[in-house]
Amino acid sequence: MIKTILITLLLALFGFGLWFWSKTDPQKLDFADRMAFGTAEHHQAPMTNIAYGDDARQKLDIYLPNQNANDASPVLIFFHGGSWRDGEREGYGFLGRAFASRGFVTVIADYRKTPRVRFPAFVEDTAAAIAWVHANIAKHDGDAERIFIMGHSAGAHIAMMTALNPQWLAAQNLTTDVIKGVIGLAGPYDFLPLTSDSSKIALGHWPDLTETQPITFARGDAPPLLLLTGDKDTVVKPRNSKNLSAKIQALGGKQQLQIYPDVDHADIIMAVARPFRQKAPVVADVVRFINAR
Repeated sequence: MIKTILITLLLALFGFGLWFWSKTDPQKLDFADRMAFGTAEHHQAPMTNIAYGDDARQKLDIYLPNQNANDASPVLIFFHGGSWRDGEREGYGFLGRAFASRGFVTVIADYRKTPRVRFPAFVEDTAAAIAWVHANIAKHDGDAERIFIMGHSAGAHIAMMTALNPQWLAAQNLTTDVIKGVIGLAGPYDFLPLTSDSSKIALGHWPDLTETQPITFARGDAPPLLLLTGDKDTVVKPRNSKNLSAKIQALGGKQQLQIYPDVDHADIIMAVARPFRQKAPVVADVVRFINAR
């Protein structure tokens, strides 16, 4: 009997291990967040798989806070990383829960990726997702006049491109004034020459590569920026955030730069999940930035 129980437990553990390691890194992080000890973060059940375009990748999920029905909540739209090639919104429930529980209607938006598409398709998707949210979020108790956008890595690149270069939202009959602030986590903003295979595939075909760089479109009247990075990031070096911060400041724009000590490229997004918040105060810094506006 005991032997049978032990074998059953071992098989169950083996099966769980196979299941767990088949998941993407964000999905593993989301699982760890769900299973973490401590008080759960309260929010309403998310609405998932909402189309903002015709492509299968043009989908978004909405995480709703527990809120006073008389008040519309600020809106945070998040775009995930993955070298313009990988990633999926389904892995980022930990981020949706974190910010919905702090009073924000939180949207996790997916977008088309390489090799199916290349620049500027993913920037066009970013603008389309923002336009959908602006037009529809009031139905979900979100305030369309208080939209903030946020991204990690490649997601920070496309978010920043959309906020700084007015042409992408203009194609959606909007101005960048609809964005009240941009939060970039370890974003590539000034990374010429292209050195990684993923960046060459995503951007290398463009005739003028400076037009793929957010820093090219830095301007004094841009939405306020919060640039968060880690001093141990070797994937997207902190100089990207430092250079954009300096240029926006020189042009008279509003920006804040925070460089976290002993934080690398993965740590900065891990710090949003409950088990890893000791890595960096990312959640607190983002909440403070949004509430100040």
